Amino acid sequence: MTSPAYLNALRAFEAAARHQSFSAAAAELNVTPAAVGQQVRNLESWLGIALFVRSSSGSARLMLTDAARAALPDIREGFDRLSIGLARLKDASVHAGLTVTVSPAFASKWLLPRIERFQHAYPTLDVLLDTNARSVDFQVEQIDVGVRYGAGKWPGLTAVHLMDEVIFPVCSPDFPLLEGGRLAADALAQCTLIHDLSMANDRDYPTWRMWLDASGFNQIKSDHGLRINNSASVLQAAIDGQGLALARSVMVRDDLAAGRLIRPFADKGLDCPLTQAYYVVYRPECSELPKVQAFRDWLLAEAGRAASEA
Repeated sequence: MTSPAYLNALRAFEAAARHQSFSAAAAELNVTPAAVGQQVRNLESWLGIALFVRSSSGSARLMLTDAARAALPDIREGFDRLSIGLARLKDASVHAGLTVTVSPAFASKWLLPRIERFQHAYPTLDVLLDTNARSVDFQVEQIDVGVRYGAGKWPGLTAVHLMDEVIFPVCSPDFPLLEGGRLAADALAQCTLIHDLSMANDRDYPTWRMWLDASGFNQIKSDHGLRINNSASVLQAAIDGQGLALARSVMVRDDLAAGRLIRPFADKGLDCPLTQAYYVVYRPECSELPKVQAFRDWLLAEAGRAASEA
């Protein structure tokens, strides 16, 4: 049996086994039921074994032999891998760049200030940045790699730990209630609190109420202030002097380094650690692609650099 005939016969067998019918397989493959039956018989003849149990009852439903049932998962996986390989070849001509998905806040506060270093290292690789607040389907939307925030488990994706973070209060260095760059308890009670609602669906994410209680300011009310559902906008509001923000350390790192924001409480014991973290994510079948490896390794190096400079 020649290679094309071998593949055609396997395809006919797989379709017939999945549908348990030569007629249904023929409709899928756009051939006649007789042609499917002949392909299966040719494969059986070449292998020297039966693939279907021939019933004397005249039932139209096909039943696999034990040997065929055992081999079927590997055959299906083989066709799936062939489809992925062909998709990559097709994709190479129209999708030669690197498509990266990140949240809008992570893009503006962490990735964009650093992405020039990646482009300098890989000048021939075009980067398409997809800044989407929702979780996207990597295969459907042709995403190569992304950064996600969570517990590190997403179906169908490999997740590599990138960065942890904590939260703590920040404000503008010109905030009027500061005294010597610090906030007293009575001044804290007068502050407009800026609430970050971007993680409102995570019940473990610390709120102002949780931070105030843990930091010994349980007498201060937290049910007032400004509520924003984007971490970058929360920080911008604090930079603009609109109040005191409970900031995520990864998001606020560059603003602190540039002096746009300060920490009015010097005690790092008042930091709240977060149970979730940042992860580099990509489909397992893309893990060997050089462009994915390059971006993953660059992200890890940048995270290490940022940690050493903190």
